[in-house]
Amino acid sequence: MTNPFDNPGGRFTVLINEEEQYALWPEQLDVPVGWTLIASGDIDECTAYVDKHWTDMRPRSLRTAMTGRTDA
Repeated sequence: MTNPFDNPGGRFTVLINEEEQYALWPEQLDVPVGWTLIASGDIDECTAYVDKHWTDMRPRSLRTAMTGRTDA
């Protein structure tokens, strides 16, 4: 069996967690607990989505702690 994470022709999903961190996940695998599916497509589409939307790599809790704002 090949690793679904290494399949460049596979379908993927974009997941996000409560800390607003993103992950690419093979479409055929169940979404892990604590993650929410927000987009799907081929690897290039999913990577483009993450590149566009994940502009601050800091977890939400760190951004909040640093700014004192809950909308950071």
